[in-house]
Amino acid sequence: MILYGEILQEFQRQKVKYVLVGGLALNLLGVERSTHDLDILVEMSDENLAKVVSILKERGYKVKQPVDPMGIADKKTRLDWIKNKNMKAFNFYKEDEMKEVDILIDSPVQYSEAKRDAVQFKSDQLKIPVISIKKLIKMKKDTGRPTDQFDVDMLKRVEKLKRKPR
Repeated sequence: MILYGEILQEFQRQKVKYVLVGGLALNLLGVERSTHDLDILVEMSDENLAKVVSILKERGYKVKQPVDPMGIADKKTRLDWIKNKNMKAFNFYKEDEMKEVDILIDSPVQYSEAKRDAVQFKSDQLKIPVISIKKLIKMKKDTGRPTDQFDVDMLKRVEKLKRKPR
């Protein structure tokens, strides 16, 4: 998590509306998973997305796609990319540090749904909203990827353990 602390701190400072999903969320929820990227589900307003893109660009992140990354902050462009390019996530990377940030732009769980029962993790002054186990299962269950099915199985085990009385 420390790897992306500067980004998450800036998200907090600028009041970016997001929840953490993916491998880092799995780790925080109790599933051990080796991962190096930061996956986020964001509120899809142009203003919120523009904040995210600006924060990443200011910190030296680039995109592999031959497009202006600010395009995801334009609803018409974003919907075109989803529909005509089958885009699910927009990837930013910082090659010299081997860091990647994926912004999910087409997900079975929308930000408004995910934020309702997001789990708050704290690290010093940083508050990190993390998608709930239930919503993360919903995101992963129909992808068809073996890794995601394994994650679903592990999340269900953690969920079951948390329900057991002590």
